Amino acid sequence: MLSDIEIAQRAKLKPITEIAEKAGILPDELEPYGKWKAKVDLSLLERLKDRKLGKYIDVTAITPTPLGEGKTVTTIGLSQALGHLGKKVFTCIRQPSLGPVFGIKGGAAGGGYAQVVPMEDFNLHLTGDVHAVSLAHNLLAAFVDNHLHHGNELDIDPFSILWRRVVDVSDRALRKIVIGLGGKDDGIPRETGFDISVASEVMAILALTSDLKDLRKRLGRIIVAMTRDGKPVTAEDLKCAGSMTILMKDAIKPTLMQTLEHTPVFVHAGPFANIAHGNNSIIADWMALRLADYVVTESGFGADCGCEKFLNIKCRVSGLKPDCVVLVASVRALKMHGGLGKVVAGKDLPKELTSEHLPSLEKGCENLAKHIENVKLHGLPVVVAVNRFTTDTDREIELIRSLAVKAGAEDAAPSEVWAKGGPGGEALAKAVLKALEKPANFRFLYELDWPIKKKIETIATKIYGADGVDYAPEAEKKIKQFTKWGYDKLPICMAKTHLSISHDPNLKGRPKGFRVPIKDIRLSAGAGFLYPLLGDIRTMPGLPSEPAGTKYDIDDEGRVLGLF
Repeated sequence: MLSDIEIAQRAKLKPITEIAEKAGILPDELEPYGKWKAKVDLSLLERLKDRKLGKYIDVTAITPTPLGEGKTVTTIGLSQALGHLGKKVFTCIRQPSLGPVFGIKGGAAGGGYAQVVPMEDFNLHLTGDVHAVSLAHNLLAAFVDNHLHHGNELDIDPFSILWRRVVDVSDRALRKIVIGLGGKDDGIPRETGFDISVASEVMAILALTSDLKDLRKRLGRIIVAMTRDGKPVTAEDLKCAGSMTILMKDAIKPTLMQTLEHTPVFVHAGPFANIAHGNNSIIADWMALRLADYVVTESGFGADCGCEKFLNIKCRVSGLKPDCVVLVASVRALKMHGGLGKVVAGKDLPKELTSEHLPSLEKGCENLAKHIENVKLHGLPVVVAVNRFTTDTDREIELIRSLAVKAGAEDAAPSEVWAKGGPGGEALAKAVLKALEKPANFRFLYELDWPIKKKIETIATKIYGADGVDYAPEAEKKIKQFTKWGYDKLPICMAKTHLSISHDPNLKGRPKGFRVPIKDIRLSAGAGFLYPLLGDIRTMPGLPSEPAGTKYDIDDEGRVLGLF
């Protein structure tokens, strides 16, 4: 088997103008960035505003394990499979952060014969949207410190400043820093730090905005600090929102690419799936649903994280109603949730994960069942995609299928898109098409006019299975403050570990008998949600002992080497 990058580099791509033409995008709506990618102008939405929407499919997963479940591979492979069956399909996914690309994860373009190409472009810079987000974010940070330096007319409390700086590199040394050292001409000394760019509220705003006018309003609503008498200070107060919007005027346009089988892909936005909602932009989805009969999108992490936020945050803003959810699992990952095997970086998988062991698999399927339940709470049909490996047995696949159906899934189908591309996802695609024949009865988990605590407790008890919620004094203080400010009607974006359905990464499978602690609650006024903190959430990752970037290089002809 060739490596991912070897497969991608040997692929025969079609010019992006040809992909656009076949998708129904007009030449005047296309802004090419070279031969293989292009921005698409928002005027397309006006032209197609009366077009019937296609079917809307979200791909999510069980609770992640170190093995990786193959969610992006399945997203792309399912799209290719639908195309293989003669359906007009579009894929919508996030742009990856350069932090994980050069850190632990490597690339995020899929894998094997289910990839977005050129995969080097996809993973490295693309059309510069993340850099635009970083510049807009850091411009606002500079305005804050400049305001302090020049007399602090707004009477900002320096100890209340919330707006840190960002960079799209994993760098733990920047988590906590002191700025303004060197004398009075070098700013006012204070403690601050850096987050990774995709954790910026500007990125969350990009993913949830509807047009340039809305983007300008949302950026203006960003709260950066408080005055000494406790009033919020916004980007609008600092007169920075207009300049931020200028830097984002091209980033608001989705980027068009293609899969290995030439089905069209929109790559747009990349919000963090912990403190933000972890989904691609609603603009890209709006476009795709007017251009295709089937749109496959992807939510970050498991059905308790990105999918819950997709359903209760993104779909509220977009007004779109999903038709089906695909839940990705693998035999070996479910065995880990069943308490079997320990994965050590750099070593072969333990034999118990690659040998048939039905008891641990059955136990691990409790995690799968809870995620199916979480989706069903929203009235949607669920199809389980079993990302199949060569060591999986027919008895293991059948056990997953029977337990998934018992838990409420429409079906569970094996997927071999990594090895076979679209044809390897034919069984999954047919199962999804059959599920789409059933009427969806989509509903939100909570109402926006509920009190903040009731919304939090509904997510904790219904989605996580907690016995209740405990609030730290700081969280209680923020609930009163945000209610007083009029932000209590916003949706909730829970910031928690992705490694467990609960708040505790050590609780695997389907945890029971726990309470959720709310350490703090923070406000993203521009993006339009409150995010409670269920523990310490890292917003600036660190590099591992052997970063993925140590394996990358470039040859004399300019070809990227080692990217995966």
